[in-house]
Formats: sequence, C-alpha cells, structure tokens
Amino acid sequence: MDDIANDISSTIGRRIHAERTIRDWSLAELAERSAVSKAMLSTIERGKTSPTAALLVRIASAFGMTLSTLIARAELQGGGLLRAADQPVWRDPDTGYVRRHLSPASDMPLELIRVQLPAGARVSFPAASYAFIKQQIWLVSGRLEFVEGDVVHQLDPGDCLALGAPSDCTFHALEPGADYLVALVRG
Repeated sequence: MDDIANDISSTIGRRIHAERTIRDWSLAELAERSAVSKAMLSTIERGKTSPTAALLVRIASAFGMTLSTLIARAELQGGGLLRAADQPVWRDPDTGYVRRHLSPASDMPLELIRVQLPAGARVSFPAASYAFIKQQIWLVSGRLEFVEGDVVHQLDPGDCLALGAPSDCTFHALEPGADYLVALVRG
C-alpha cells in the first residue's frame, strides 16, 4: 500500500472505530450487523488494509449511513469551501473505482460525488445502502450501464437518472469507462 492509500485507509479505519465506539458496539456486534468478519474489521480499523467499496458500504449501512457520509466524516474538517486539492479521493483496490467527495462538510442533506469507473469494472451495492437516501446519476463522459433491481439503464454522456425505490444496484462501465456525478440527498 502506498503512503497516500495508507493515510486514507488509516483515516477511514479511525472513523469506523469512532462510529463503533460512539454506539458502544463491540467488534463482534459490528461484525454481525455488517456481515464483515471481526478479523477484517480489526484490520480496517487499524489502517492495515484498503477496504473495498463493497465492504465499506456494508459497514456504513450497519451504522445507518451512506458510504459517502462515512468517508466524508473520515476526511472532511468542515468549512464552506472545499478546494479541489482538498477533496478526499478514494480508490477501490479491487475495481479501480475512484470516488471524489466534492461537497464541503455541512449540515446540508445534499452530497455531490464524482466517480470514475474503468471500462469493464462493476461495482454492486445492496438495497440497504440506499435506504436513507435519494440520488441521481449524471453521466459526464463515457458509457454506463446501471442495473437497478431488474431494470437496466444504458446512460450516455449528459443523461441523468433519478433512482427509484431502494433496490440492489450495479454500476458497470462500458468502453471507454465512465465518469459520472452522483447527487444524493440524505433523509
């Protein structure tokens, strides 16, 4: 793991530990609620591994929050302006999925996230990760196949999709890859 990935993994791990401590949960309780092993949770909390998006979604869902909220709480220090150089960027080591949190920390329920997904990569999220949010996906460039339950959406640049009721979802980047903005509202 390089130094930047190690720093981000440590920051995320500390946040997960803090969220667990706030709730007075044991490692075993978080493992049961998230379906992530105690050994993996311990490794993540100690910053010894860079967790995948799928693992982080399960952990965030156990806390009743989105992946975006978990990462934002880990990375953002507050303030009304979040300069590009200070926007947290996280990379899924399994898929190459790159997620940039664009929104400054605030009490607003709106979050903007930019995602770059390499061609051929797939990232799936369970319905539970969408239980507390509404979101729209705007494709900036490339091609994206978005599977929402049993419905398949083919997005081209400029297309914007408002997600329906929570269901299992898969993002699949077609050639030449996909660069998209996710706008989500909590609550």
